[in-house]
Amino acid sequence: MFDPSRDQVRDTFFATWRKYRAGEPLTGIETIVLDVILAHPEYHALLGAPERYRERDYADEPNPFLHMSLHVALEEQLSIDQPHGIRRSFDELLSKKRDRHAALHDALDCLAETVWRAQRDKLPPDAAAYLACLAERTRR
Repeated sequence: MFDPSRDQVRDTFFATWRKYRAGEPLTGIETIVLDVILAHPEYHALLGAPERYRERDYADEPNPFLHMSLHVALEEQLSIDQPHGIRRSFDELLSKKRDRHAALHDALDCLAETVWRAQRDKLPPDAAAYLACLAERTRR
């Protein structure tokens, strides 16, 4: 399983943004990364200044790289329906929200909580709890 370092993740975002702005072709995951970047114009200046933001710690503020990485992870999950049922659960949430980005952010909250619990408990992510969280968001 691919387990990139913090710097590798950040470099992927910086490189994708640079390639997009230079009109260079994107490959593989970069196409998903670009879609996430384009949905977050508030991060464009940050991505254009890797020398300033590559090493920045986000201990006391929201981490834009974590946020965008969760978006990428969710888009990958949706594309392969893994965990099984995520696509249907997300479609139900989207139907209720009627705004894809808002639905994604609700789903990201569930994903972040699932990852946090898995790390805290030193266990694999609980797919059932993740899908239950999405169902709860849909009922709200």
